[in-house]
Amino acid sequence: MKNFSIEIKWGIIFTIASLLWMVLEKLVGLHDAFISRQLIYTNLFGFVAIAIYILAIMDKKKNFYHGNMDWQRGFLSGVIMAIVVACLNPLVNYITYTFISTNYFSEMINYQVSHNHMTLEKAQGIFNMDYYLYKDAIPDLSMGVVVSAVVALFLKTKSPSK
Repeated sequence: MKNFSIEIKWGIIFTIASLLWMVLEKLVGLHDAFISRQLIYTNLFGFVAIAIYILAIMDKKKNFYHGNMDWQRGFLSGVIMAIVVACLNPLVNYITYTFISTNYFSEMINYQVSHNHMTLEKAQGIFNMDYYLYKDAIPDLSMGVVVSAVVALFLKTKSPSK
């Protein structure tokens, strides 16, 4: 476990950042008054997520590998963090939709149906706690793996030229 304490720490930081983002979305009205814009603006969290992955892998390189890290080690660090994030994702969603934004699902269902984006049945199948608790973690995991691969490529220690 000690070998992965940095990834666990940054996974928790990512989780807290996710919760703060949800509070921000709720405060600016993206979960009710401006729900039509939520699906667009929620993607801005991607920049925050990438920044957290960069900081996490830099932390691992500096404090665990003492400044000398190859791509594989950086990638593995990012993947471990992505797994931590994916495991904590149901907690984020539970807190968000139970305490922060209790009407989100009904608001989103009403918006999708009233604007003819989805049928009532399809909207109810997507915008509910079960879907968000169990199926929403997979995109976090896959995004974390891809971001880790790219970040590790840029943060790997360069080989000295011969």
